[in-house]
Amino acid sequence: MSDPLRGGGPPARIDRRLAIKWILAAGAGALLVDPLSLTAAGPAAVPGTGYGTDPAMTRPNRPGDCWPLTLSEAERRDVAALCDVILPADDRSPSASQVGVPDFIDEWISAPYPSQAKDRKAITEGLDWLRGASRARFGAAFADATAAERLALCEEIAHEAPTGSELEVASRFFRRFRNLTSAGFYTTPVGMKDLGYVGNVPLATFDGPPADLVAKLGLTGEVGW
Repeated sequence: MSDPLRGGGPPARIDRRLAIKWILAAGAGALLVDPLSLTAAGPAAVPGTGYGTDPAMTRPNRPGDCWPLTLSEAERRDVAALCDVILPADDRSPSASQVGVPDFIDEWISAPYPSQAKDRKAITEGLDWLRGASRARFGAAFADATAAERLALCEEIAHEAPTGSELEVASRFFRRFRNLTSAGFYTTPVGMKDLGYVGNVPLATFDGPPADLVAKLGLTGEVGW
């Protein structure tokens, strides 16, 4: 099936193989972050008031356990609807909202860290734009619009808009939201299964990577297994 957005920039619903590249890139980028900059405890802790120490991440946490969630009910409905435009259910997996991605996004933008605070501003302003545009064009909030109407609105902002254009801020919001949606979905057990990821599983033996894959990557003879 052809992509309705091809030729106009990245699609509203991302290609699942493309998402793998995004996740790998995000993992590489995480190595560039100074871990001490993400904690209030450490040899160079900044004096004065702040947000305290990081939450305990070695135990299961429910949404809202680490810090109060800040999205309103109306915003959460729009978040769930937008998540499902980007990653709807298909014959391989459920939709993004069905595996808790709205909780992930709410948790992310509610976190008391500078980068998340920046995302919160972008996401909440983008949701305001989305809601207003939907009401103006369809007479309904984004979450209450039809699936075709929601997709049509997303198609307008799914690609990078020219600097200074009226859609510049909305398109920047959509790209960031799409990245958060893919990150939230593909780090769940369902998302990992959808990717075919089988890491963190003990193996009795390991015979090395498939020979056809090694050959395809041009590594034949370069790596010994």
